[in-house]
Amino acid sequence: MNMMILLMAFGAACIIFLLVMGITSLAQSGRDKVDQRVKGRLKALAMTNATDEKIDLVIRDVSMSEVPWFNRFLEKMQLASMITRLIKQADTKGSAGVYLLLCALLAFVGMYAGYFVSNRLWVSILIGWGLGYLPIMRLKRLKAKRMDRFQQQLPEALDLMGRALKAGHTFGGGMRMVADEFDDPISSEFRQTIGEINYGMDVGRALNGLLNRVDCLDLKFFVVSVNIQRETGGNLAEIITKIASLVRERFVLFGKVKILSAEGRLSAKILVALPFLITGILYIVNPDYISLLWTREMGKGLIWVSITSMTVGVLIIRRIVQIKV
Repeated sequence: MNMMILLMAFGAACIIFLLVMGITSLAQSGRDKVDQRVKGRLKALAMTNATDEKIDLVIRDVSMSEVPWFNRFLEKMQLASMITRLIKQADTKGSAGVYLLLCALLAFVGMYAGYFVSNRLWVSILIGWGLGYLPIMRLKRLKAKRMDRFQQQLPEALDLMGRALKAGHTFGGGMRMVADEFDDPISSEFRQTIGEINYGMDVGRALNGLLNRVDCLDLKFFVVSVNIQRETGGNLAEIITKIASLVRERFVLFGKVKILSAEGRLSAKILVALPFLITGILYIVNPDYISLLWTREMGKGLIWVSITSMTVGVLIIRRIVQIKV
């Protein structure tokens, strides 16, 4: 009993610490210092002799937290770097420090809530992991939505670049037309790439930076083709036009795969909803019979085992129906 009180006190102290750190990070990250930093770097660049090393001053320096010691700690974590990349790809606010603190806070709350509800350690760990993963899941959904939008815009953007090259424009001019004519996210990503090229960065390096920021397989075809053409030569306009046609063909194939896998996705939804539906019907018909599940110890154990089995089954079906094209 004393051990349980100590664990509860330790957990409460951790939760309060994480909450205070999260509020502090949010308050400090809300201050917009980007404009001042960029203006200072550009001013320093204009007043000195520009070299390759000094040109990199115009690249934004993104910190994971405004708290210095916490930022140094996060820089050593691979998970923090992954979250920072997710934030950039999702184009959302916040920093890796804020999301890690939020994940830890939700995980602690979930573990304590799960233990008090079920009185089982493995259930509390499972619930804590699930709640702690919610912020990362939100970032991944925002990233997937933005990357899907980018992929849908890419064929039209490549067609525009191909026509611009055939009309006599430069490669940079074609990218500028895409940045001006299209909406986000492709306009902002191409505009950043054009800005890096204008500040003196090599075209291949700037395109590789675009490839690192955008998780899109079709974009890799474009970047690799442009880099090869710059080294070996060839008709760049024709290459870009053929890549646009290839991307459209992949869209058609992906649509067919999505139709063929619709049965598996529907099966997962039915299998998840069926136990809850049957439980509700039995509770209406004979509440004394079904109430044994949550009034007896064995019934409670069966509930948690069933929920765990359903979760594992959904994850397996999800991996089966997600076919990469």
